[in-house]
Amino acid sequence: MARMRAVDAAVLVLEKEGISCAFGVPGAAINPFYSALKARGTIRHILARHVEAASHMAEGYTRAKSGNIGLCIGTSGPAGTDMITGLYSAAADSIPILCITGQAPRARLNKEDFQAVDIAAIAAPVAKWAVTVMEPYLVPMALQKAFHLMRSSRPGPVLIDLPVDVQLAEIEFDIDAYEPLVPFKPAMSRDQAEKALKMLNVAEKPVIVAGGGIINADASDLLIEFAEVTGVPVIPTLMGWGAIPDDHRLMAGMCGLQTSHRYGNATMLEADFVFGIGNRWANRHTGSVDVYTRGKKFIHVDIEPTQIGRVFAPDLGVVSDAGAALKMLLDVATEWKTAGKLRDWSVWAGECQGRKKTLKRKTHFDQVPLKPQRVYEEMNKAFGRDTTYVTTIGLSQIAGAQFLHVYKPRNWINCGQAGPLGWTLPAALGVRAADPQRNIVALSGDYDFQFMIEELAAGAQHKLPYIHVVVNNAYLGLIRQAQRGFSMDFEVSLAFENVNRKDDPEAGYGVDHVAVAEAMGCKAVRVRGPEEFAGAFKQAQRLMKEHQVPVVLEFILERVTNISMGTEIDKITEFEELAEHHEDAPTAIVMLD
Repeated sequence: MARMRAVDAAVLVLEKEGISCAFGVPGAAINPFYSALKARGTIRHILARHVEAASHMAEGYTRAKSGNIGLCIGTSGPAGTDMITGLYSAAADSIPILCITGQAPRARLNKEDFQAVDIAAIAAPVAKWAVTVMEPYLVPMALQKAFHLMRSSRPGPVLIDLPVDVQLAEIEFDIDAYEPLVPFKPAMSRDQAEKALKMLNVAEKPVIVAGGGIINADASDLLIEFAEVTGVPVIPTLMGWGAIPDDHRLMAGMCGLQTSHRYGNATMLEADFVFGIGNRWANRHTGSVDVYTRGKKFIHVDIEPTQIGRVFAPDLGVVSDAGAALKMLLDVATEWKTAGKLRDWSVWAGECQGRKKTLKRKTHFDQVPLKPQRVYEEMNKAFGRDTTYVTTIGLSQIAGAQFLHVYKPRNWINCGQAGPLGWTLPAALGVRAADPQRNIVALSGDYDFQFMIEELAAGAQHKLPYIHVVVNNAYLGLIRQAQRGFSMDFEVSLAFENVNRKDDPEAGYGVDHVAVAEAMGCKAVRVRGPEEFAGAFKQAQRLMKEHQVPVVLEFILERVTNISMGTEIDKITEFEELAEHHEDAPTAIVMLD
């Protein structure tokens, strides 16, 4: 037992819980905690330019690698409120991050002190737990509870708020007597697995919907093995993309209103049985429940009891960690197959493969300014199978999900439910901090990129290299496309005549992203025509390796391109569709709108 400040004990606990990197911004009310970080020197700190960005860096760090928990640190008042978007984003996608904030002294709480706000009350709706620790002796135990909660059942974020006098108070603490708590995770029983497989065995056209819970559970290998033993095609959700490689014979495509494949939607509409594992029936995946569920039976496996039946009632619901469920299902399915008790779905799987080969969208366009589809076609050529894509929301993300290819779990790092603009850049920095060797390509529209563009400086300062593809049409493209329903194009254009770009052909596009990136200490390359693609990708990769800073790769797009989407999975508007549906279809298109 040793006597030490509460913050010194806190840092020892963080070390024991596996924390080795933090993202944050220091300030008066959190400086004691920073003094403990400095004294130990064991936790790397990356200085963000905005505390919301620090929270998204922590998200990227967690999402990048199994077992990671990102740590975000800020002072009192606005630092905590800046973290709320990151907490919401993490909670929505079942991502554990730990946010630690400073707070005014206990005697000054509820007295409208400078930068004193009840951050625990503000954060409570978007966190698994949010607490202001009022007793110094409780600081280590509050952290222990935080890590246990973040890792147990459905993962999620926690906020710990530390009044400055609590941080400075001395306590007796023995780190050698401290042990992390074993997380709780429910598991499917054998009886439940047999019941599920009996239901599956009756189906003629079943599919597995693979959600982000499979990624969180590191159960992608189990998913693939279960799919191969049963022969049932897999439809990953956006958060589950990468759980099965895009080119696997049983990968049937994504389903949904926006981030979907034509063949994925077609297969879902044909299916008569859906086995959902680790998914939450998000509305951008399902569209209306009536259309999505028509003519089908459902099994839903999820780690969180309140998810079962939240959107619609399945025919069977099982509360289980996705990995534990897949292990039990695989054991039973293997026994049944060996005994000849498992149905043969090879004809159905062949039909799904047929749709995958024929129902494709056009990508090869030679226009200048560029069409976005061509950019994604070239990205598939330029970046290898091990590339990790990081993105948030907008037409850039929607088109990226329609046209890019993902082959491994955690190689599609996407903010799914919350979708805050500006998320991509700091999240990519967090991914880089988690894995110095990974090939990282971020994808943004111009507006997402501008939201937190200042974090390029953090990437340059801390040597966090990655490639950031910016598709620039000087528009809020997704909102502009949505406004068509109101017959308007109102306050969604980012274009203006930039007086500092008089001799630049893109002066009318407004912001000079290349100049801004270079001013932030990064490198940048602009691409205007198809003949520049190959050289630009190579140049960007060379600059990134040579200078060890983020490299912005900007593509100048035509101002307006409508991307395929719709209001129901059977009513997707294909603005540009292949006239002939076969693997090497010609370039003719049919305008459907």
